[in-house]
Amino acid sequence: MHFHDCFVRGCDASILINGSSTEKTTGPNRLLNGYDVIDDAKTRLEAACPGVVSCADILALAARDSVVLTKGITWRVPTGRKDGRVSLASEVNNLPAPRDSIEVQKQKFADKGLTDQDLVTLVGGHTIGTSACQFFRYRLYNFSTTTTNGADPSMDAAFVTQLQSLCPADGDGSRRIALDTGSPNRFDTSFFTNLRNGRGVLESDQKLWTDASTRTFVQRFLGVRGLLGLNFNLEFGRSMVKMSNIGIKTGTEGEIRKVCTAIN
Repeated sequence: MHFHDCFVRGCDASILINGSSTEKTTGPNRLLNGYDVIDDAKTRLEAACPGVVSCADILALAARDSVVLTKGITWRVPTGRKDGRVSLASEVNNLPAPRDSIEVQKQKFADKGLTDQDLVTLVGGHTIGTSACQFFRYRLYNFSTTTTNGADPSMDAAFVTQLQSLCPADGDGSRRIALDTGSPNRFDTSFFTNLRNGRGVLESDQKLWTDASTRTFVQRFLGVRGLLGLNFNLEFGRSMVKMSNIGIKTGTEGEIRKVCTAIN
């Protein structure tokens, strides 16, 4: 959720605002889990120290804590963000999308001051993420004429069968599926192992392996011999701090909302 927030208008909690045409109403955000958790944290903080902690800071801290709770590393989260006063559904196109090519993904990250390594690192956060069937089901049926099952040829055949059973062609498109089928509740590098084995759920994720320009970073996280290794936990914390500083609002640029779902 913090990622979805920061890529639209910066890290200002605009994703949390209710309304008929806000960011929250769009396809990529409507099915996200955790809105109730943020609202509960805000209620408790307002009771203890009213007007001090912004919803934007709660999102940043919650993202860090979700990693820690799933056996990942901790990192120091800079605070002091203000909450934004604008949330527009039309601006959610800025978000990286499941069908984006690697070049489009790179450009969207570069536009936010993030590198190709940040791209691979932050997408690695899908090790504890889920996606709705509607965002990847097209890969499983009538995608290609070159495979006997009609699926995306970059996918492992056994994995296709597994996903087809979970996401039937005429099934519930909102059903959530783990993006890391190896260890969905543990923050680790098994997500990258899945990509190497053709078991990436989202097309945009799998392209991190099939595209040579990003595959090297995946290999470095996996400790492939002959390449300078990267520590996923350490690099994830660094990239998250960079991302959490995108377009932050301070002073009169924003406010500290009393409730996260509405501007003051």
